[in-house]
Amino acid sequence: MNKSNYMGIPRGKIEWYPIIDHDLCNRCYACLDFCPYDVLDKNEKGDIVVKNKENCTVFCQACRHMCEIGAISFPNKKEVLSFIKSEKGEYDERGQNARI
Repeated sequence: MNKSNYMGIPRGKIEWYPIIDHDLCNRCYACLDFCPYDVLDKNEKGDIVVKNKENCTVFCQACRHMCEIGAISFPNKKEVLSFIKSEKGEYDERGQNARI
């Protein structure tokens, strides 16, 4: 699988990445230490931020499970899956628009 595509769809079109609730986050950095895909980083204040949205593996929620206080959420999985299914017909396996 091409890292810039997911099921033939350009990864940038798929809204799947962690959402950090900064009011809950206690800056333990377990999520940052865990994620091997360089999705998360910390800003100058030490807050966790999403640095590379497109690096997040679609439907992975491992960092959410690492967060003991529940400060990480993700978009609605059913809605994202529905979007992927609707877009799949528009892209061939190389991620190119099939309607061109």
